[in-house]
Amino acid sequence: MNARQTIVAILLIAAIGGYAAYSLGFIAGGDYEWTTVEIEDSETGDRLATVDARVADDFAKRYTGLSDTASLEENEGMLFVHDETDSHTYVMRDMDFPLDIIFIDADGQITEIHSAPTEPDADSLTEYRGEGMYVLEVNEGFAERHNVSVGNRVQIDLDERRDDR
Repeated sequence: MNARQTIVAILLIAAIGGYAAYSLGFIAGGDYEWTTVEIEDSETGDRLATVDARVADDFAKRYTGLSDTASLEENEGMLFVHDETDSHTYVMRDMDFPLDIIFIDADGQITEIHSAPTEPDADSLTEYRGEGMYVLEVNEGFAERHNVSVGNRVQIDLDERRDDR
């Protein structure tokens, strides 16, 4: 095989591998869709907060999360969508600002809230665990400022996604 054939073979393998990785969800395709997340007091039904959230619903988007984001507005966040309620672990990989990490079960009940500061050492990341089908990340202190607590209800309508805010 000559040098030209070798280069063509390498490019072909890279193209096929890239397509396979994209198809399997290892490479995020395009921009995030957005949805509105409403948080309500479970006892009174009063709305505590509304969050405009990017939707991370495949492996690559969940893995990247907000690490490519410089900051969030007050009522902005990211909603991580998993296939089912399960135990999930989140870390603050490559984050420039602290977050509240809110775990939500399939019925919309908040099961866990963590306050997560930025990590000084990328080699030893703190793990934040919780049960949920959804995980909402917002600016640190959001839960406290809006009186959001475990047991509160969250309304998520993924059928109402939009391409931009």
